[in-house]
Amino acid sequence: MFKTDTYVQRRKKLKEQIGAGVILFLGNEESPMNYPDNPYAFRQDSSFLYYFGIDDPGFAALVDVDEGMEIIFGYDFTVDDIVWMGPQEKVAEKAKKAGISKSEPVGALEEKVKEALKKNRTVHFLPQYRAENIIKITKLTGIPNQLVNESASIELIKAVVAQRSIKSDEEVDQIEIALAISYEMNRMAMKLARPGLYEREVYGQIEGLVLSLGSQVSFPVIYSVHGETLHNHHHDNKMEDGDILVLDSGAESPLHYASDITRTYPVGGSFTQTQKDIYRIVLAANQKAIEMIAPGIPFKDVHLHAARIIAQGMIDLGFMKGNADDAVAAGAHTLFFPHGLGHMMGLDVHDMENLGEDYVGYDETVQRSEEFGLAYLRLAKKLQPGYVVTVEPGIYFIPELIDQWKAQNKHPDYIDYAKVEANKDFGGIRIEDDVLVTDSGHRVLGKPIAKTIEDVEAWSAV
Repeated sequence: MFKTDTYVQRRKKLKEQIGAGVILFLGNEESPMNYPDNPYAFRQDSSFLYYFGIDDPGFAALVDVDEGMEIIFGYDFTVDDIVWMGPQEKVAEKAKKAGISKSEPVGALEEKVKEALKKNRTVHFLPQYRAENIIKITKLTGIPNQLVNESASIELIKAVVAQRSIKSDEEVDQIEIALAISYEMNRMAMKLARPGLYEREVYGQIEGLVLSLGSQVSFPVIYSVHGETLHNHHHDNKMEDGDILVLDSGAESPLHYASDITRTYPVGGSFTQTQKDIYRIVLAANQKAIEMIAPGIPFKDVHLHAARIIAQGMIDLGFMKGNADDAVAAGAHTLFFPHGLGHMMGLDVHDMENLGEDYVGYDETVQRSEEFGLAYLRLAKKLQPGYVVTVEPGIYFIPELIDQWKAQNKHPDYIDYAKVEANKDFGGIRIEDDVLVTDSGHRVLGKPIAKTIEDVEAWSAV
């Protein structure tokens, strides 16, 4: 946990923003793999971690804004439990570390919530992403399961997003710890990728390294010679000489702050000429986009700048034609760059995505586009000091998308389909860094991980 005062001040600010009512926070329970005593690795709800820091299952909290009262609800283990689990802190001891003096058995939560509702007080809660917590909200409030998330407090969502978006120095330090693990993950992966191995043989060692460092991955590792599949969690391909690998991965710090790094590198140590040509475009888009990052700059503008660099590069190589600005305005570049440039990052790798991406990445000044490609942009609003964002441009040759566009004769003024068809099996390249928005500009976080062609080939050398 952070120091106690961190959680006290976070809740104080939240109460000031909400103004009235009762705020209900549900922590997560353990999730069984195949029977109750065989659970998946536990991961606490990120907003519960943010405001209370208690990293154990079965907890809940109430914050009474009007009366200034805060209560932690939990279960004190008996000797029957301790035989299996070892010594356990009491709920009151955990509450004290969070700066809360009052604790009660978890069974008392229902009475407290129903008492507030009887008095016609507003009970604020966040959207839920686990079925068991949706059921709990229904039991506590009487709201039907299917209406729980529709009934979540918009006021609370906006207040939490405003707070969690701005990272403190101690939060940035935690992200740096996660990035130190990412450095080791990428260093290992580049050395191990060899022709004749299966992806799983390297993937397994990457995840094992994370576990051996006392961490866990911040999302399922993407490690594939088929980088054109953006979220490819399949690891059964055999790596061959001439293949390029996309490793999109991250780890968590001890307090669960995430890293998210993507590198693309050659199996066996050397890029082909075509791979180098396309890699340079992606690298330029990554570097020039990062250079733009500063307070007050709309991230949508950064995305479109990267898109124009990609379009111009592909025009220069003959895959596209015409004017780059016009091609991007028409959306022709999305054949090769169909996703958004990046997203917020913090306690969640896609920070606060469960609260609603439109609340996190958009506001009254910018609305989500419905255009293919641009619709996938997770962050579009103006950047502020304290934001941590990813910058991850890519170029992909997706056979199914190419076939569809060609059959529809889509953007013939901007796409050279003959050239594209000749390179249809290219795969994909993505390069991603994690960037802090500072008062005067930006800072790329973490120890530098090889990303120039020369450095990547040196790291990948036998």
